[in-house]
Amino acid sequence: MLKHTFSTSSAAHVLQTQGLTGGPGSPPCFSGLDLSIPAGLTAVTGDEGTGKTSLLRLLAGDLPLQAGSRSTVNALWLNLALPDHDEDTPEHVWSALQAQCPHWSTELQHDLLQALGLQAHLGKKLFMLSTGSRRKVGLVALLACGATLTCIDQPYVSLDQASIQVVRDFLNDMADHPGRAWVVADYEADPDVTWCSRITLS
Repeated sequence: MLKHTFSTSSAAHVLQTQGLTGGPGSPPCFSGLDLSIPAGLTAVTGDEGTGKTSLLRLLAGDLPLQAGSRSTVNALWLNLALPDHDEDTPEHVWSALQAQCPHWSTELQHDLLQALGLQAHLGKKLFMLSTGSRRKVGLVALLACGATLTCIDQPYVSLDQASIQVVRDFLNDMADHPGRAWVVADYEADPDVTWCSRITLS
């Protein structure tokens, strides 16, 4: 079951789906979804196994649709575990993604790597990093990518409290953006973040 609520009606719609069907399983975990994702922040919440990650991947185009349609936007979803990048340094990861993201902000990338304490790890390969530091590398990419639609899966996992606050502050700064959307999945919506839309899965 999916419940979609809006706390504001003034935000422009960045992404719309009609009859969206897809995801793992037979039948697929999502079928016939009509969604409107507004500019600003959307929380996707639900228990384990309700399809939060699959929905983000479908919205970002990382999973193919089996039926229905999704409006075309520049979108990015990234597995924050970065499973295919063991031998890459953070800068290699960012350079590869920057080539896919025409609105990437190098200035924001630099500010974030400092705020998240990654300066000492820039020359290290990812297999040498802790789980938290590895996820920070992915978060820098997602926050600096400049995509019209950015999908973030459990952004606070394995982060220290100071880094959680950095991500929270960034999201709140983006809450009133007129033309970009951030869809953030977690078990519960962060009560200290200003959400304009919520999708609840069960």
